[in-house]
Amino acid sequence: MKRTSLALLLLLSGYGAVAQVAAPARKATRPNPVLRAAPTAAPATIDPAGAQRIDQLLQEYTVDNRVPGAIGLVLRDGKVVYRKAFGFEDVATKTPLRTDAIVRIASQTKALTSIGLMMLYDEGKFQLDDPISKYLPAFAHPKVLATFNPADSSYTTVPANHEITIRELFTHTSGISYPVIGTKEARAIYAKAHIPSGIGTPTGLLANSMDALGPLPLMHQPGERFTYGLSVDVLGRLIEVLSGQPLDTYLRTRLFEPLGMKDTWFYLPADKQARLARLYTEDAAKATVLTLPHDGMTPDYPKAAGTYFSGGAGLSSTIDDYAHFLQMMLNNGTYQGHQLLKPATVALITQNQMGEVSQGGNKFGLGFSITTAQNAAKQPGSLQEGSFEWGGIFGTTYWVDPKAKLVALIYTQKYPNSTGNDLDDKFKPAVYQAFVPDPKAPAASAVSGTK
Repeated sequence: MKRTSLALLLLLSGYGAVAQVAAPARKATRPNPVLRAAPTAAPATIDPAGAQRIDQLLQEYTVDNRVPGAIGLVLRDGKVVYRKAFGFEDVATKTPLRTDAIVRIASQTKALTSIGLMMLYDEGKFQLDDPISKYLPAFAHPKVLATFNPADSSYTTVPANHEITIRELFTHTSGISYPVIGTKEARAIYAKAHIPSGIGTPTGLLANSMDALGPLPLMHQPGERFTYGLSVDVLGRLIEVLSGQPLDTYLRTRLFEPLGMKDTWFYLPADKQARLARLYTEDAAKATVLTLPHDGMTPDYPKAAGTYFSGGAGLSSTIDDYAHFLQMMLNNGTYQGHQLLKPATVALITQNQMGEVSQGGNKFGLGFSITTAQNAAKQPGSLQEGSFEWGGIFGTTYWVDPKAKLVALIYTQKYPNSTGNDLDDKFKPAVYQAFVPDPKAPAASAVSGTK
């Protein structure tokens, strides 16, 4: 989940500065050629001084050991204008973090699952306001929590005023919460029913867990408010039912392979495991240390021979791979000759789908948080209205700005992260300030906050 939403739930010099060319030799990968293209004359080009300020920001956070390492990637008009890694993949051995490191993307999985399902929407497999119980009978006749006894986790319920719709699952307004990081009532009820969070829980089957989740009480009436939770895991199970394939197989064949996302997996093949970045945490003095099992999660879960495919949190990936995905969204559903979504469907995905309900002042589309005019006005020189974004709990963040034709991502691997949890808030304006407008472009189309 995105760091700024944790209240709803829960990176050239000296030490820490590592340019990609300085990293030790490693067997070459073959990322998509779009992400290897050199910066070209674009409607707005990156300012070298601005790029240096991004360097300084990422250097500051790694040198000061606020985060062990950080990777930044920025695309403008489909071309890479910034891609660098700073700090260490292994602090103890001073092994540099590389731009092709595989990281745990946690809740960035949600957008991939959501778009995978919307591909089935394009095929007419479902309608957004269909009740989920039409396809997953365990969710029929939902009930809402009325009273809860913390002494024994017993509870009473009242009937929900309507069946949960697929749209409400997309927008996290279903009333389904999270184990471990959800409401206190949900944590207790889900633990008693052995409902996994999907992060670092490789055993079991998604089908079984969703069948067990269905009869459990909702935290509020469907559609009433935003509650971050297992809604997209339910959507992952819906993909399995509609496609007749396990979620991992469906996403690999329908989404990852067409996009050239060769390093995106629920559980890493043996030849990719050495590239998994270490996951760090904090000790009592806030120093960065290698994490041990935390919240029931073993940090090396991507190396397991897992069978549980969490559509809400289970994937690991590279920053380049995810940029392929986001560029497809910016391209109205097309990437290197592959039409994955209809343009009208992309427009639907990136619009408010939660009505008057709010998500931290933003709205939610079908898989992404959508920046409102109100929130854009609060952060001048940063995200513009209509930008869409999210991230993952281990310190990964992304956004797409259609007006600026911009894709940007910043990746770290640390949880919890009180010493570096504001890095993405500083990275965003630094990216916008690194561009100079095209002198031929109308003033109204210049990037907000440029020099």
